[in-house]
Amino acid sequence: FGRFAIVRGEKRETFRPMSSQTTGLAGRYAAALYELADAAKSLDAVAADLTALNQIVTENADLARLVRSPVIGSEAQVKAMTAVLEAAGANPLTVKFVGTVADNRRLFALSQMITAFLAELARRRGEIQADVTSAVPLTEAEVAAVTESLRGAVGQKVAVNLAVDPSLIGGLIVRVGSRMVDSSLRSKINRLQLSMKGVG
Repeated sequence: FGRFAIVRGEKRETFRPMSSQTTGLAGRYAAALYELADAAKSLDAVAADLTALNQIVTENADLARLVRSPVIGSEAQVKAMTAVLEAAGANPLTVKFVGTVADNRRLFALSQMITAFLAELARRRGEIQADVTSAVPLTEAEVAAVTESLRGAVGQKVAVNLAVDPSLIGGLIVRVGSRMVDSSLRSKINRLQLSMKGVG
């Protein structure tokens, strides 16, 4: 897998860390993928694949179990993840990377790898990452509006990571780093319920 050196049996990993966010197991895998995607001029394609895959795993309970289960064999994990990615038309580099992760029994850390990859991509481009969670998928126009609002609020380019949480009653949860920019209606209702308990 090119410079992404993982030797079966020994599980020897040779990576070049790039930032404080690309440390540890997930960060090393993310760093290796970044270098390969950069060399192949496929950064945007791989980022889109990983973002979509993360959302699919979040929304699909069966796939989430497959990713996290320590009892499912690597062969089954590789086969399932490859099928999902190929059906989605993912870049071959993404398919090969996730397959390698599964083959090396590291699929449990896939979400962290994706987070580290996207963080590194944003850092290299001078962007700040914002995580936006909504009750339903946002339209392209809504994504553009949120991105522009955040750019104005933080004063620099923003890379928006989208997620859908159907349990939200409405509104958006927006985080820039550890800072909450906006709150969901669910949070407001929770606060209201707490304040009502103290009445009477």
